[in-house]
Amino acid sequence: MDCLFCSIINKEIPSDIIYEDEFVIAINDINPQAPVHFLIIPKKHIKSLNQLEDSDLRFITHIAKLIPKLAKEFDLNEGYRVVNNCGDLGGQTVDHIHFHVLGKRQMLWPPG
Repeated sequence: MDCLFCSIINKEIPSDIIYEDEFVIAINDINPQAPVHFLIIPKKHIKSLNQLEDSDLRFITHIAKLIPKLAKEFDLNEGYRVVNNCGDLGGQTVDHIHFHVLGKRQMLWPPG
């Protein structure tokens, strides 16, 4: 399998890791779109939301609980945005499910 995020998880490619546990890794985005912009990536390779199985829901629950914790650590008390791109038209560029957390600036709508 040739997956950028799996290579990062396996420490084959260096990255700026801000959090890691047995289920996920969180890294700063290499092309930040906000003053704070990090990704939360499950360690299990799941292509996208469309490929989630019932057994994978524990990863999503874990991520949902982790996001506010990391947001607090990064002082995103005034608000933040969580983004998941799904499929080509949704803007997904890496075929491994991940969630962007962006903050420290006003988020606009529609996002584009």
